[in-house]
Amino acid sequence: MAAVTAKMVKDLREMTGAGMMDCKKALSATDGDMDKAVEFLREKGLAGAEKKAGRIAAEGIVDTAMAADESLTVKEALSSQISIIGENMSIRRFKQVTEENGFVASYIHAGGRIGVLLDVQTDVVNDAVKEMAKNVCMQVAALNPKYTSRNEVSADFIEHEKSILMAQIQNDPKEASKPEKVIQGMIQGRINKEMKEICLLDQVYVKAEDGKQSVAQYVAQVAKESGANIELKSFVRFETGEGLEKKEENFAEEVAKQMGK
Repeated sequence: MAAVTAKMVKDLREMTGAGMMDCKKALSATDGDMDKAVEFLREKGLAGAEKKAGRIAAEGIVDTAMAADESLTVKEALSSQISIIGENMSIRRFKQVTEENGFVASYIHAGGRIGVLLDVQTDVVNDAVKEMAKNVCMQVAALNPKYTSRNEVSADFIEHEKSILMAQIQNDPKEASKPEKVIQGMIQGRINKEMKEICLLDQVYVKAEDGKQSVAQYVAQVAKESGANIELKSFVRFETGEGLEKKEENFAEEVAKQMGK
């Protein structure tokens, strides 16, 4: 009989979600054959039970929830999906985006871990505009801007950032000795740099061929080529586990402990 190691138990548990001791029994009963052990657990109705009970919301997915049957409530649609998938689920967060004079583009990234909705106002909807919207959704997923444009950034936030930058300059004798006009220019330059990081339209477009074109310039380019008036109104970005502390476990150590090793 093959020796059952802690790693084998750990691997089987991750594959099936079954309890550790059940995994050990399955491996012992199948002489360490992983595939047969999975079937053993499935036959016993054990695969997945522990996984459902122990999983926390930080390990879920992001989805755009729309019921196939519009007569169903959200609760009923969720219950239907639970019965089909066989996993216990709950809706932790959502935001409704209403389409007005355009369309709402969507994008799911990294195996369902990041979801983006983009509200696009446009008088022309063609393949180029749709492709632009998808590309911008990918930009949001990858670079995680905080605002759509500078118009959304509050004056209080800007003033707070300026006060921090001024304190940084004053703590640097070389910079503090510069003329006030120069100092104010330095502060504004650093504010502009921050806006290019946190505002979607100010960000450098990730597919820019020159490495300089901003998202706003990219949208304007597509609008001109399509003869359209396009405005990116807003976006929603959800990432799995945001705001939650994910439970960390040392599975190998835990398995060894339960196996008495």
